[in-house]
Amino acid sequence: MNDDAYEYLIAGSRRLRLRRLGTFDPERPVLVFLHEGLGSITQWRGFPANLCAATGLPGLVYDRYGHGGSEPLELPRPDDFLKIAAEWALPELLAACGIKKPLLVGHSDGGTIALYFASIFPARPVACVTLAAHVMLEPATQAGLASVKARWQDDPEFLARLARHHGDRTERLVRGWLDVWTRPTMRAWSMLDDLRDIRCPVLAMQGAEDAHGSPAQLEAIRAGVSGPVETLLLPGCGHVPHLEAPEAVLSVIRDFIGRVVDGPV
Repeated sequence: MNDDAYEYLIAGSRRLRLRRLGTFDPERPVLVFLHEGLGSITQWRGFPANLCAATGLPGLVYDRYGHGGSEPLELPRPDDFLKIAAEWALPELLAACGIKKPLLVGHSDGGTIALYFASIFPARPVACVTLAAHVMLEPATQAGLASVKARWQDDPEFLARLARHHGDRTERLVRGWLDVWTRPTMRAWSMLDDLRDIRCPVLAMQGAEDAHGSPAQLEAIRAGVSGPVETLLLPGCGHVPHLEAPEAVLSVIRDFIGRVVDGPV
C-alpha cells in the first residue's frame, strides 16, 4: 500500500500509523478495525474496505503499538496490555480522529480489546463485532500458542511472512506477544467479570475449526454480556473468518449493523 494512504498520530503516548476509509461524520458511526495479536493494517487485506462499502459507513484501520508501521515495542509487555490498549490508546485515537460513535470490529486480540472498551466505556460504542475473540485462556488457546511458538522457532518462512507487514519490528513483536501469553501469571487470565458491564449490541463470530479457541468462548460472551448478543459459529472455518469465509462474514455483519444503526446502511 502506498505510504500516502497513511497518517500518523500520537495515542497512548505512542506514535501510531492509521488509514481512514471514507469521510468521517461525527453524527454517523465509524467502523473501527482492531487487528489480531500479530496483525496490522495490511493483514486485514481488503476486508475493511469491503465492509465499509457493504454498510455505507466510513472506517478507521490502524496499527497498534509495536505493529506494522507504528512505534516499535519496548519489552516486556505488561500482563494487561490488551486492557491498556482499550482504556488508554483507543480512546485517545478516537478523540484525535473526531470519532464520537465508534462501531468496533475486532479480530482475535482485537476482539478482546473491543470487548474491554465496551465494558470500560459502556455508553461509547454503537455496537461491537468480534471475530475469534477470546475472553478466557483455555486449553485450545494454549495449544494455539504452542503452535505459534513452534513455528516461530522452527519455520523461517513464518517470520518472513510477518516481516512483510512488520519489518524490523517482527522478532520483537512475536517474542513479546508469546512472552505475555505464556507467563505463569496469565494461566488463569479471563475477562469474564468484565463482560457484565457491556450494554451495547454485540455480534460474536468464530470458526468451528478455530485452533485458538473453542465454542466455549462464544458461549461465555453470550452468557456474560448484559446487552443484546448474537453469536455465530461458522462451520468449516478457522481462526480468521473474515478471510476464510469473507462473503458469509460480510453478509452477517452487514445485516447486524443494519439492525443496530439508526438510518440507512
